[in-house]
Amino acid sequence: MQHDSDKILLAIFLSVALHALALVLVSDHPFRFIDRPDAPQPEAKIILVKLSQAPPEKIAPETVQPAATPAPSSSVATDIQVTQSSTAATPASERQPISMTAPPAPTAEEWAFAAKYTLKNSKGYRYTWGQQVRSMMGTAFEGSDQGVVRFRVEIAPNGSMAKLETLWTTSASAEQLAREAIGSMPPLPPTPTGKPLIFEKTISFSPFVSDIPPIYRDDCLPDPPTFLNRFAWGGQGQPVHADATAKESPDPLPLKECLKLLPQDSIEAEAARDQQQLNRWGSSNLGR
Repeated sequence: MQHDSDKILLAIFLSVALHALALVLVSDHPFRFIDRPDAPQPEAKIILVKLSQAPPEKIAPETVQPAATPAPSSSVATDIQVTQSSTAATPASERQPISMTAPPAPTAEEWAFAAKYTLKNSKGYRYTWGQQVRSMMGTAFEGSDQGVVRFRVEIAPNGSMAKLETLWTTSASAEQLAREAIGSMPPLPPTPTGKPLIFEKTISFSPFVSDIPPIYRDDCLPDPPTFLNRFAWGGQGQPVHADATAKESPDPLPLKECLKLLPQDSIEAEAARDQQQLNRWGSSNLGR
């Protein structure tokens, strides 16, 4: 009996102890288990490192003894001085102007042919006269003095100058030089027809343009008709539709006799005429 009562008391004691422990855990008793807070984590710090190149070390240059050179002779030194002085006198920045020398004066044979060639208003005489004038004007340089002048010329039957009139000019200096050359021309041969020779002539005083030798092979053909606007009307009276008429040569010659007067065209004249036609009618779009 005593043993059973001890078991009952032990059971009651254990039950009370367990209930007391449960109350302690649930209530705010200071002796309850308290969770400790986590230790603070250290803040992350970012450190920037800038690398710079170290300055190069200064190395003292090695002193090299120059090799002994022989002294130049007096002639070589003189040549070097002359070259340096000439180079300094003509700097590379200065550009020399373009120039064209005057053509040679017509020869006696050329004047003899011109004095007897009557076709196309004394074509040979007119060209030779222009060559004589240009040969006496001197060298043409590019610049303000270059230009072109056109004259109306009248030459007496004996070859002397009867009248000279300026039609237009692009340079007063070129006109003055041309007039001075005409005034100092040597005596010219008589005109081919024995009559006054009246014509217009353009004198080019330029380094880019020269007078083209004439072509004589077509001089026996009649001149093409002068253009005439057949529909032009002055506003008075009835309009008249006139057709262009061909020019009549003052001294017609038979074709066979005319062909005998024609000279052989020079290669320079042929080449100049071809180049003139190419410049006038050529096209860059055709590729030729």
